This record gives sequence, C-alpha cells and structure tokens, in this order.
Amino acid sequence: MKKILLIEDNDDIRINTAEILELSNYKVITAENGKIGIEKAIEHIPDLIICDIMMPVLDGYGVLHALQKMIA
Repeated sequence: MKKILLIEDNDDIRINTAEILELSNYKVITAENGKIGIEKAIEHIPDLIICDIMMPVLDGYGVLHALQKMIA
C-alpha cells in the first residue's frame, strides 16, 4: 500500500482529503503544519507528499527546501 503524507493546516480540508485518499486504498499520514510534516516525512518516508503552501510555523516552500537539503 502506498503511503501519502498530507500536510495541511485547515482541519476540514485535511480530514476530508485524508478520507478520500484512504477510500482509494492509500495509507495516509497527516500533519497540521510544515514542521510536523517534516518530522513525519523523516519518520515514515512516504511515497508522495501533498503539501499546502500557506501554513503557520513553516510554509510549503520551507518544507520543500528542508526536505531537498536532507536528500542532497
């Protein structure tokens, strides 16, 4: 089963999107901000990351930049 990390600060969007993905047979890991998203990406190594751009704590561009630094 493919793992998707969903990083979204809006509770309703995060819950609804996760439910739709789970109904499509994906294992969904959720995070409510970019900082937690990075921690969960390191812990779970997802196959795909879906990330909001405008979030508190760390925005989507910050998440991308941090994960690129870890990979390179």
